[in-house]
Amino acid sequence: MAHNHAAGHGDHGHQAAHHGSLKEYVIGFGLSIILTIIPILAVMDGWFGKTATIVVLLTTAVLQFAVQLLFFMHLREEEGPRYNLITLILGLIIVVVVVYGSIWIMDHNKMY
Repeated sequence: MAHNHAAGHGDHGHQAAHHGSLKEYVIGFGLSIILTIIPILAVMDGWFGKTATIVVLLTTAVLQFAVQLLFFMHLREEEGPRYNLITLILGLIIVVVVVYGSIWIMDHNKMY
């Protein structure tokens, strides 16, 4: 029984080694700040037209999502079956369907 307990600690130490370094966290934090400031300034200061502003918002949102996954959720370091990735993809599909469906309903609503 003591052997299993020691093996558990060894596994925990092995898992802890896969977490990001301080450098990765600082880079991720810096990118997150930049990707937050850009759309705020684009909207508040009116840098672009309506369509270009929407493109900037969507692009920075996607990049922000990628930064969160890679730098903070360590998705690229996952070993073995990619259950987290599959769950994430399913979640994204659901979100896209809900958002697109909501926009479609609002666009085709006669009262709106």
